[in-house]
Amino acid sequence: MANTAQAKKRARQAEKHRQHNASMRSMLRTYIKRVLKAIETGDKTKAESEYRTAVPVIDRMARKGLIHANKAARHKSRLTHHIRDMPA
Repeated sequence: MANTAQAKKRARQAEKHRQHNASMRSMLRTYIKRVLKAIETGDKTKAESEYRTAVPVIDRMARKGLIHANKAARHKSRLTHHIRDMPA
């Protein structure tokens, strides 16, 4: 347990940041799942539109340091390949 005022404040800030990061990570996963769900249903136009909405979110999370830049690139690449392999 924190004893000094400074340590108590840092503990409060750390908890606030943890909750915010968890919320952002959940949002990121939701956007990715929306794309995957559209791919599974076979609706290419919906998958493409969901992908276009997910890409800025993925990039933003990488820019803010929530996920690594390579992980963001990997997600985008795999989703792109899945969409490209769908029948028209």
